[in-house]
Amino acid sequence: MNDAIEHRGAPAAAGNLLQGLPAAAGGREAFEELLARPGLRIERIVSTGQASPPGFWYDQPDGEWVLLLSGRARLWLEGEASPRCLAPGDWIDLPPHCRHRVDWTDPDQPTVWLAVHYEMGIGAGMDPAGGACVG
Repeated sequence: MNDAIEHRGAPAAAGNLLQGLPAAAGGREAFEELLARPGLRIERIVSTGQASPPGFWYDQPDGEWVLLLSGRARLWLEGEASPRCLAPGDWIDLPPHCRHRVDWTDPDQPTVWLAVHYEMGIGAGMDPAGGACVG
């Protein structure tokens, strides 16, 4: 997916997030790390009908900013009455320990996510008492 481009002696990476999508690999989501730096990781996730197992909630130590690039999905945040429907262009910033689950992804077309994982201390979007989702 990435093409190296020489610029001032350091290679620059480039690509297209919507091209070269992996085929559904045995019913599993496909994760591709695009960039990793201290405190930061960016990845492309391709879902083809996958969802979190029943009763399972992600509870991650780092923040995660997610953009839905294509397809459709439902993301459920703990404490909300129902899942949020996501369409291309929708994004959400999940602070550390914001418990969430993927309720559904479109089985008829690839759902492509751009996920930015970042380290963060107590700050905006967090409940200092417990790191719960706010807003």
